[in-house]
Amino acid sequence: MNQKRVNRISSEINKVISHCLYNTIKDPNLDPLYTGITGVNVTNDLSFATVYISVIGDDEKKANTIKGFENAKGYLKREISKNVKLRHIPELIFKIDDSTERGMHIENIINELNKTGNANE
Repeated sequence: MNQKRVNRISSEINKVISHCLYNTIKDPNLDPLYTGITGVNVTNDLSFATVYISVIGDDEKKANTIKGFENAKGYLKREISKNVKLRHIPELIFKIDDSTERGMHIENIINELNKTGNANE
């Protein structure tokens, strides 16, 4: 399939899920203050959509967030079908995206190195 179309569909699915997270889903496991959708990758045959989720919190918070998204999967697929014109709605796969936490960790290390470098001068 055309990669441009796949990217556009990924973007549209991302918008729909983000809108639902911030406006319509009322699951206590899904706290929009600590949860964000960092990306959606749809396979070329449009059968699967991997949704990458960033969660600020411990491992239990991340597990509960994934559980909340799994519970809301039917609702999310229904919203995608209303807002994105597709014959078949892709199966949603939810994965935790740790890139934000890794970035913050690296930034903290760099800041510490800068502090110790300035102290040694």
